[in-house]
Formats: sequence, C-alpha cells, structure tokens
Amino acid sequence: MKWLNYGSRRERYGALFTLFIFAIIIILIFNLISLNKGRFARPSVTRLYFADNMSQAHLEIIRRFNQANAGRIEVVPIDLPFAKFSTNERKELIARSLRSRSSRIDIFAVDQIWVPRFVKWGEPLAKYFMQSDLQQIIPQALQTCYFQNVLIGVPLYIDLGVLYYRRDLLERAIGGASLLTRLGQSVTWEELLRFGQQAFPARPFYLFQGDSYEGLVCNYLELLGNAGGRVLHDSLLKFDTPSGRHTAQFMADLIHKYGFAPREVADFNERESYYYALRHDAPFFRGWSSFLKDMPLDNPDSVKVHLLGMAMLPHFDRCPPTTIYGGWNLMISKYSTRKVEACQFLRYALSEEAQTILFETSGYLPIHTRCYSDPEIVARYPYIEYLKSIMPTGQHRPMLVNYTKISDILSFYLNQVLRGELPAEKALQLVDQTIQGNRPFLH
Repeated sequence: MKWLNYGSRRERYGALFTLFIFAIIIILIFNLISLNKGRFARPSVTRLYFADNMSQAHLEIIRRFNQANAGRIEVVPIDLPFAKFSTNERKELIARSLRSRSSRIDIFAVDQIWVPRFVKWGEPLAKYFMQSDLQQIIPQALQTCYFQNVLIGVPLYIDLGVLYYRRDLLERAIGGASLLTRLGQSVTWEELLRFGQQAFPARPFYLFQGDSYEGLVCNYLELLGNAGGRVLHDSLLKFDTPSGRHTAQFMADLIHKYGFAPREVADFNERESYYYALRHDAPFFRGWSSFLKDMPLDNPDSVKVHLLGMAMLPHFDRCPPTTIYGGWNLMISKYSTRKVEACQFLRYALSEEAQTILFETSGYLPIHTRCYSDPEIVARYPYIEYLKSIMPTGQHRPMLVNYTKISDILSFYLNQVLRGELPAEKALQLVDQTIQGNRPFLH
C-alpha cells in the first residue's frame, strides 16, 4: 500500500513537471514569434505628399519614382494648377498649411523668389546632398536655393523671360524678313516700335502680363534693366527714379499712346496673354521660356504654336539686353516626419533622367548641366542652345525676406498705371512711401 501511494505521488509529480516544461516551451515559442513578427510582416509604405502644379511631366516623374521604390516609398501628388490658382494664391495656400505646423505636406514647390519667406518652414538640405550632386546644377538656378549661406531647397527648373514672335506674320510684313535676321541678337525697342507703326498699325502688336501679380513685376524689372536701370541703390530699394518712372510710363504708353497692346493686358496673367496673342495673331508677346507648359494641346489655337520663334527681349538704345530669371524650387517641410525619403525624391528630380522628362514632356527648362550638351536633346530641340547662350544676360529679383510684400505693393500701383488710373510718377512715389512704411497699404 505504501508502495502504491509512492508510485501515485511520483506519477503526479511527473505530470506536473511535464506540464511545467510544456508551459515554458509555449512561452518561449510565443516570445520568439513576438520578437520576429516584424520580420514576417509586410513593411508599410512611406507616403510623401508633394504640392505643386502637376503637369504631365510631374506625373511621369512621380510614376517612375514610385515604380522604382514600389513597396517602400510612394509620392502622392497634391495638384495646385495654375489654371485654378494664381501664383500669389498658391503661395498663400502653402504658407497657410505650413503655418499650422501640419505634416500633411512633405515636399512643396515655391517660386524661387519665395525662398527667403519660406525658409522658416523649410528643412536645411546640405546634409542630404553631396557637393558632386550640386555641381551638376546650373549656378543661376542653384544660387536661389540658399539663404544666408544655408541650402534650403533645390531647383526643379529655371525660366527666362523671352520674346515670342510669329514667323509667318513677320515673313509677310514689309521689312519683316530683315527684322527676323536680327531678332536673335536682341533688337532695340526703338526699332521695334518703328516696325510696328509701319507694318501693324491697327492690330495688337505686343502682348505682356499686366495684372496685379508677380508676373507684372517681372515685366517691369525686365524693361527697367533693358533701360539700364536698377532698383537697389546703396542697398536700399527705390523705384521712384528717372529710369523707374520712364519704365512705368513706357508700359502705359504701349497701351494708351502707341496702341500696341490692348487695354485687356491690365487683366492678363501668362496663360491669358498667350491665348489672346495666338487668338488675335499678335506678332510679338512676352513670355517665359517654359511657355509650352501653359498651353494645353486641346486649345484651338495650339496649332499656331509651331509658327512661333523665340528671341531675346528688346532693349533700349545704348543699353545691354536683360532678362529676369524665373523658375521654381523644391523644399521639404521641417514638420515632415519623412525627410530622408523626401530627399530621395528630390535627388531623383535633379537627375538627368527626370530633368529630360520635364523638358521634353512639358517644356520646363532643365537645371541639369548635361541636358544642355546632350547630343540627342540638342538635335531634337536646337533652341535649348540658344536659351543657354542668353542665360548670362539674366538678373535675379531682389532676394529679400519681405520681397513678396514689396511685390504686392509694386504690382498694385503699376496695374493702376496700366489702367490709366494713376500717372507713373505719382504711382512710384506711393510705392516708395508704402514700402518705407510712411503710408498704409490697402488694396
């Protein structure tokens, strides 16, 4: 009997021991699975939200990047089309989002002149790029990406103000063939006015952008430069000068004195001026070198695009030709939680492949130096060499933190001059007084 009790206890202890060992094994297996579940789980995709005017070229670049990084990174486009938002409206939309410290936008495009204003919301980028990467960028574009020697963005494309002309109209006009041979070297305004009075006396002759926005300021600064003027005087901005008044008056005279531009230019942005020029067969209009990005192929006047030539802007006698640089840069929000991945996309956007897509698909002037010497690109688009040759004549707008406010003031009063509501002298006096804070700005 004692032997039976001993055996029973031994069996119970053995069963308990077996259960104990089994429990330990189960715990170990559970822990191993928990530790390694991340290894077997499907990795989540990092989504980057990119705000810009999404052209066909943008979407193709995004598609290729997403394809190459499938399962890891996905760029999601946020479209802010020029057809719906003006340059100033885009600026305010992006600024409002960043001001709220939202991480919704990771990458955003800014007019190159906005960089000083957006620097407080931008991520410094020097640590993400090697010097060899930056050496591939044309310097005129890259220098707009620095603020106080800190790299705060990278250029997506550059633009130049140019003169577009209709070859077919000039070839049929008296003296037009002779003028065509000289346009490539920049004709004078004096010569162009004489030609217009003789050959096109009763029709729109020269179109420009005159609405109260940044485009009007670019037109004004180009004309000012082509008259030998400047806005910086001893490091101070001053517009009420002899050359400043002459330039504003000349813009108004193109409408009211010579009748070369219709009164509607006071309401024109780029797209509207392009459409009007083509629809009314104007022989000349001022535009950006990336003109094609603003001309949808389904527009009935698009067939006239192949009749256009491109030349340097006119200059005044005894003054050198000048143009204004345009273009857009890419920045990364400092509130983004995906900065490393965002920089991967920026590096691809700077690549020769992406820049070629931008140029060939939507007409954006590339910032990668090799695009200008690529034999295949030059053979298909010989005008790119011409644009490269006029690039040294370009000037940057003042890179100031408060530039956007200055631009708003200047464009407001210049627009009143174009409408005939203010004389040029009075308007520029008001510009200087308002900028200096001696007068409130209510518009």
